[in-house]
Amino acid sequence: MHMNLTNLTIKKFQEGLKNKKFSVFEIAEEYFKHIEKKDPEINAYISLLKESALKKAGEADIKKAKGETLAPLTGIPLAIKDNILIENEITTSASKILENYKASYDATVIKKLKNEGAIFLGKTNMDEFAMGSSTENSAFKKTKNPRDVSRVPGGSSGGSAAAVAADMAVAGLGSDTGGSIRQPASFCGVVGLKPTYGAVSRYGLMAMASSLDQIGPITKTVEDAEILFNAIKGFDPMDATSQRLTTDNLQPTTTKNLTIGLPKEYFIKEGLDDQTTKAISEAIESLKKAGIKFKEISLPHTKYALSCYYIIMPAEVSANLTRFDGIRYARIAGRGSQTETLKEIYFRQRGEGFGPEVKRRIILGTFVLSSGYYDAYYAKAQKVRNLIRKDFDKAFDPSAGGVDVILTPVSPTPAFHFGEKTDDPLKMYLSDIFTIPANLAGLPAISISTRPMENPPVGFQLIGKHFKENDILEIGKLYESR
Repeated sequence: MHMNLTNLTIKKFQEGLKNKKFSVFEIAEEYFKHIEKKDPEINAYISLLKESALKKAGEADIKKAKGETLAPLTGIPLAIKDNILIENEITTSASKILENYKASYDATVIKKLKNEGAIFLGKTNMDEFAMGSSTENSAFKKTKNPRDVSRVPGGSSGGSAAAVAADMAVAGLGSDTGGSIRQPASFCGVVGLKPTYGAVSRYGLMAMASSLDQIGPITKTVEDAEILFNAIKGFDPMDATSQRLTTDNLQPTTTKNLTIGLPKEYFIKEGLDDQTTKAISEAIESLKKAGIKFKEISLPHTKYALSCYYIIMPAEVSANLTRFDGIRYARIAGRGSQTETLKEIYFRQRGEGFGPEVKRRIILGTFVLSSGYYDAYYAKAQKVRNLIRKDFDKAFDPSAGGVDVILTPVSPTPAFHFGEKTDDPLKMYLSDIFTIPANLAGLPAISISTRPMENPPVGFQLIGKHFKENDILEIGKLYESR
């Protein structure tokens, strides 16, 4: 039996299963066959969970045959970024220091998806500890962009985006600290949603920068992103940053009364390449024809966002990564001789276990938190972060004639070629310049591929008010329906 997996979305999967066009086991088996054929070229997966996935698929079919009520996401084959814990499965965060680490519990999002009946095909490749914008920083392999294998898939959730774009999963989960869901989604021509900070539990996500990280869906359509987001969102007592959603937050949205803001700071000609400018202009025209109103706005502190991020994020990285010393978390190889001191073991294990980008950020973060520099760098960056947040508050303020949603590019360029930016870290960091502000302000944002799809693809970003994912999802669905 051979199935066309190309257009299989969550919605279509649910309809096909309901109408008995296929069984859960058949679909799961077909995906593993496709992965076996396609992934040696793309390198989207670090590890496959074939045995457990096929077992769960068989159990779902038995339930269906017995006429039992099936959970909403029963049988949906998902790709999971390798910094999200699945109990008893190897979880490496694409780092040598964790190459033998087996998770002792499920992340909350995994627990929720298991309860919903989803199946996990495997753990996907990423930049080590989510530090990077191209998935070139993985300790194990370089993931290629399925739309053009000479280009990067973006990062750090490049493996999940590539798996979805190459039809090696119906959908996937990624994490987003400064654009790590949206930028690879844009580069690979799929949809990536970064929820509001606190809307989705971070419990069981390997922390990179705790005040910025968010788990979110990577899918083929905006409708699928909405389905997956609804499955994983909600308050979690295990996560101190998790928020309870009020009834107001959950009200359905109609697009006819929404106004989209275009921040002039994001559309400076020198900052965007011609292909990106053209594709986004056409997307704006399409939404105007659909009756959406637009208004120019200003986010004046945007120019400081990148500098601010690259002080706050490394500072949090340096604190969060102290736990990975090569002794805890099961890095077995080369524990050290009896003559080595504890300090020598730590230095050797961390030196061998961490890659160059991780080391760079730990050093930067330790420096900005050090005595004499804390106030000059970290404390000042937090003040600037507050100014960036206030810019968004002002832009969204209804009493000041504010907008409902903001539209921007996702990246200054489409996917770049391998090696193009690895020699210059600053060039690489600049690829996240349009996505970072939403993380600093804790706002929901989505990347949607422009239509018709460019080659290489170009995405545009919709940023919403806190916990107003409905606004950006409805506009996204409207755009995709045209």
